[in-house]
Amino acid sequence: MSQQAIGKYRWTICALLFFATTVNYLDRQVLSLLAPDLSKEFGWTNTDYANITAVFQFVYAISMLFAGRFIDKIGTKKAYLIAIAVWSVGAVMHAYSIMLGEGMVSALTALGIAAIPVSVAGFMISRAVLAIGEAGNFPAAIKATAEYFPKHERSFATGIFNSGANIGAILAPLTVPLIAAQWGWQSAFIIIGAIGFVWMIFWQMFYDKPEQQKYLSAAELAYINSGDTQTAETASTTSDAGKKVSWFKLLSYKQTWAFVIGKFMTDGVWWFFLFWLPKYLEAQYKMQKTEIVLPLAVLYSMTMIGSIGGGYFPSYFMRRGDSAYNGRMKAMLVIALFPLVVLLAQPFGYLGFWVPVLLIGIGTSAHQAWSANIFTTVSDMFPKKSVASIVGIGGMAGGLGGVLVSKTGGWLFDYYGQLGHIQTGYTIMFTFCAVAYLLAWGMMKALVPTHKEITDL
Repeated sequence: MSQQAIGKYRWTICALLFFATTVNYLDRQVLSLLAPDLSKEFGWTNTDYANITAVFQFVYAISMLFAGRFIDKIGTKKAYLIAIAVWSVGAVMHAYSIMLGEGMVSALTALGIAAIPVSVAGFMISRAVLAIGEAGNFPAAIKATAEYFPKHERSFATGIFNSGANIGAILAPLTVPLIAAQWGWQSAFIIIGAIGFVWMIFWQMFYDKPEQQKYLSAAELAYINSGDTQTAETASTTSDAGKKVSWFKLLSYKQTWAFVIGKFMTDGVWWFFLFWLPKYLEAQYKMQKTEIVLPLAVLYSMTMIGSIGGGYFPSYFMRRGDSAYNGRMKAMLVIALFPLVVLLAQPFGYLGFWVPVLLIGIGTSAHQAWSANIFTTVSDMFPKKSVASIVGIGGMAGGLGGVLVSKTGGWLFDYYGQLGHIQTGYTIMFTFCAVAYLLAWGMMKALVPTHKEITDL
């Protein structure tokens, strides 16, 4: 049957997920782009900045665990609306961080607790609210992909919507410094944060469960369910919402632990580059304000190739007879080799900032290719009703890995900065970022050597 006869409405849903992910990354990256200026204005050390980013990552990690359960319980449509509303409010709150910090410090002082700097406290509060909402994006998007796409299309669809992270990362350096220069840093948080409320209108208009979707043809619904062992579950209008599977039950599967370890080992790499690259360019190349716009835009433009290409790559192995999971794992092994070029970023950095920017761009592009596939391993092996919960568990692990990487980086940069060669700190961090994917792949493969679909949930 031709694609025209089948219908293409599922790609409208993919577009909605793409734009939500774009907004997600726009909102979370505003702080990192303004960090050099905010650090000077408020006197932050690298450790102060690491603490602010670590709060986001820690709250994000914990919230991911509950976000997955929440989404599986109330359904994708309502949960996604709530998530983006919360994170948009959190994004706007950053503009009022000083006021929030003053209130928090006053409360802590009244309780006899040693106060932290007002600016640090305020940004911590704002980042925590942002994290609670943003934790819902990927579990909801992966669940929506599992609902609207057959297995053989899921990694490609995931790669497309996940490329919204790259678009957000590209648009942020093109817009945030300019907005801040024109109207002040507070305006950057308010204007960028308000975009999420616009997306909510379109999600409400165009998303429903496939069985209830008036724009979806019967042929396309049948195509979505083709080759799915959970077709009966999909056909039920009540199967996804309200079903609850014990966390302990989910944690009893090696498949869960493979995903958890993969996320723990690699998510911190992406967080590190996302939050620290502007400060790296400032520390090592003395780049200021809008000078970082072009290199960051180029770097994150490169990640588009990895996100979409990486999502499509496993189909090569599937066409050769591999199952979806085994084809994905073969693709992920190849992808895990590319970040090794980041090992060259510091040794050849003396040639100019474009050398590390381009090498790190290859690494971040590989991360997005990896991400498109590791997310989809969940829907390859688990029934749809548990997908968001598993993604939430893995997301928590990834967030905790991000906390560890960020805190370690902040300590290393302050330590070696005081010694006068902060470059050593970045060399250590880049080395971990380069080898993390091969280590993660080896552990995942050891846990789940071949495809084993879960059928007893």
